[in-house]
Amino acid sequence: MITPTRPSLPLTGGCLCGAIRYEVGAYPSLIYACHCTNCQRQSGSAFAMNMPVATDAFRIVHGEPKGWRRLSSSGAESVSWFCGDCAGRIHGSRPGRVKSVTVRAGSLDDTSWLTPAAHLFVRSAQRWIQLPKADCFDELPPDFSLLAKTFQARWSL
Repeated sequence: MITPTRPSLPLTGGCLCGAIRYEVGAYPSLIYACHCTNCQRQSGSAFAMNMPVATDAFRIVHGEPKGWRRLSSSGAESVSWFCGDCAGRIHGSRPGRVKSVTVRAGSLDDTSWLTPAAHLFVRSAQRWIQLPKADCFDELPPDFSLLAKTFQARWSL
């Protein structure tokens, strides 16, 4: 397995058409792949790579994303923020979780360093995906903070 190099801050990214651009001024607390059916439909793929970051470290530097309210797979209210021109999903937020936003990791300019620390909602993962034996959860993990500690130790954050 190739060990990726820790990226430089700020992390930058945006939507496909470039109408929305953002910066992240701190390292993420975690990177995970979500295999829930909502993420499969939203991404048009087998899973979505998500990256929780501190709200105060995330800022839109160009454009104005549009919001779409929905219930997440866990039943919590969520707002998906996306480009109104190309519909590229940028990040998600929750009214009950104001200290962090969840950036779609695939919207980063440099994705070469991304390695998920866990796989969530594997009960609905596509059968052809070969998942690692550890850090896989049928739904949500019982404690995100333990996953975050493991991820942060791997990157020496």
